[in-house]
Amino acid sequence: MADGANIAETWDKASIESLFDPATGRLDRRVLSDEGLYRLELERIFARGWNFMCHESQLKDPGDYLVSYIGEDQVIVVRDEDGQINAMLNTCRHRGNALCRAEQGRAKSFVCSYHGWNYGLDGKLIGVPGRSTFYHNDLDRSQLGLAKARVESYLGFYFATLADEAPSLHDFLGTTGRTGLGMVCAHGEIEFVEGVQKNVIDCNWKIAVDNLFDWYHVPYSHASADAAGFFNISKIQHPKNQMVMLGEYGHAIGGPGIPQEMQDRIDPLSDAERAAMSSAAPEGSPRIRPQSATSLMGTAGVRSEGHPNIFPNLWITISGAQICLRLPRGPSRTELWWFTVVPKDAPARAKREMIRRMNHVFGPSGLLEQDDGENWSQSTRSARGVASRELGQHIQMGIGHDQVTVSDDGEHIIEGLISEHGQRWLYRAWTDWMVACDWAELEANHALPPTGVV
Repeated sequence: MADGANIAETWDKASIESLFDPATGRLDRRVLSDEGLYRLELERIFARGWNFMCHESQLKDPGDYLVSYIGEDQVIVVRDEDGQINAMLNTCRHRGNALCRAEQGRAKSFVCSYHGWNYGLDGKLIGVPGRSTFYHNDLDRSQLGLAKARVESYLGFYFATLADEAPSLHDFLGTTGRTGLGMVCAHGEIEFVEGVQKNVIDCNWKIAVDNLFDWYHVPYSHASADAAGFFNISKIQHPKNQMVMLGEYGHAIGGPGIPQEMQDRIDPLSDAERAAMSSAAPEGSPRIRPQSATSLMGTAGVRSEGHPNIFPNLWITISGAQICLRLPRGPSRTELWWFTVVPKDAPARAKREMIRRMNHVFGPSGLLEQDDGENWSQSTRSARGVASRELGQHIQMGIGHDQVTVSDDGEHIIEGLISEHGQRWLYRAWTDWMVACDWAELEANHALPPTGVV
């Protein structure tokens, strides 16, 4: 469905590659404002990549559905009668009307409100009014089912792609992507809280993504949250104990990391001893993960207390208590979807308290998101100015000062001071995706996780 052939005339390979220089960290601000680049992103990144659709706990029974997006293509995600989860474009094959208007619910089939064409939960066209009379039995229903995306899952997280030639989800995620999803499940079975918090911010979607690797802004942007006693910045930032993990296709994790010496003391402990250590730690300290977490996150990844991003736009917050989709709505608008995650077996009272706290961290009513949204909006606005956009952005922190270590599990990590390695990796990957005309070219030419000094 996505061949990547329709490149904007003014954006050839050389001009796209000139927009970001990984050696200096200079980013052309047109990356955040140009309509032609945005249209190309929809085609070459979103329609081609694996996009998060839902968690299995959101679609428990046959007929349960929700409406999501692949770029600006609206998608019905539904569990069918055989228990399979399907992702189908929410557009009738007759005249293009949206079949499903509700954001989520339960259905036996999907009926178009325009002319009554009826589709099964597997996307097959099962009913057409007047098929034998008005259509004279000439209509081949077998060729007019809903357009379907490929769907695969990992740890109960379902993703979809419109590209038949894309690698498997497992291979696409790689070590870093699987570590990020493993963080959500590190303490046991989880479930998504019913409902999604949604809001729109006047910013480019990539600014909302690269901010999650940015631990430099925390004491400045979120000083009000610190002053209000919402959290203690000194206990969460750890500016000298940062860990950045860089993976293929743009996946990355950035933020505080548990020093290896501390992890060496944790490793021999039983789960009961780890739980006791967590209980005795100061309020706000990260919860020590159980022994089983290492198999999900890797020997280095298990030490991460940062934010993962599954390229392009799935953000997992610290500890995996919330995840967020940054959905593109134009070069200067992004719709944010926030999902809250709770332990499946937690008592109802504990779940309510987790939900209450998460509602005040990120999302429309989140104290931190309100701070961040202002910055993202103003940075996007400046990218549209004739003079302002000529100045570029300078994402150079840490260049040439850090060493990449490769763990026994193949994790490429950088440890030390706060840096902008994660942000640079995002735009390096963005360039790879944007210049590749198809998956074969992307697989052959995308940047591999770095080694040595970066």
